[in-house]
Amino acid sequence: MIPTPESTAAYQRDGYLSEIPIADAARAAHYRRQFDALEARVGRETAEMGLSGYQFEEKFIWELATDPTILDWAASLIGPDILLLSTHFFCKYGHGAHREKFVAWHQDVTFWGLEPPRAITAWYAVDDADQENGCMRVIPGSHRRGIGEHGKAERAGNLLSVNQELAVAPEDEDRAVDIVLRAGHMSLHDGSLIHGSLPNRSQRRRCGLTIRYAPTSVKEVGVDGRKMDWPAILVRGEDRQRHFELREAPVFD
Repeated sequence: MIPTPESTAAYQRDGYLSEIPIADAARAAHYRRQFDALEARVGRETAEMGLSGYQFEEKFIWELATDPTILDWAASLIGPDILLLSTHFFCKYGHGAHREKFVAWHQDVTFWGLEPPRAITAWYAVDDADQENGCMRVIPGSHRRGIGEHGKAERAGNLLSVNQELAVAPEDEDRAVDIVLRAGHMSLHDGSLIHGSLPNRSQRRRCGLTIRYAPTSVKEVGVDGRKMDWPAILVRGEDRQRHFELREAPVFD
């Protein structure tokens, strides 16, 4: 499966693409084992939301973040010059104290401090993600509205870092689409797309790796005067604008 003019048009219209195969069954199982080992080392409390920026420490994360197929898709949407901003695991467990955890409606770029706020998220499925275990949900076309004002979630269990939540009209909730993914597949969504996810009602883990990309043309302006200090790496093309202080790519034995 390769990018086409039709897939680009669908992304521009809807703000997302889904069910893009990245890893075959054997490679997907390999990446799951690598995450299982990482989860065992750090513990579930950290694995749930605390594994951000680990592409510098874990070879399998760096391999995924620079996977040629993923970068081909990213290039078809944001152009040939691509920065990797960071990576972040979202891991929901379907039992114990984790059972009610959810991700409130939000837009990624709200707190990313980018100008213009142009970026994309690749969501690679480490585990199968479906309605039962709390797959991501999106509101098609919502990326074309601009950035909405985010408040605080009143319901307990929001996994977002500062408990942010965007109020969504009932008619928008009614047309939300579930992003069902098999392990080894990915979705892509615009940084302005409204999305979230419901609690994991299964006994299965639902883990995904989010990979944040931006074109080299964006600037880091910060949020409320505070820079995000993205550990940006040029992963494809050239950085002619030099808006970021780029990091060197990690080297693994």
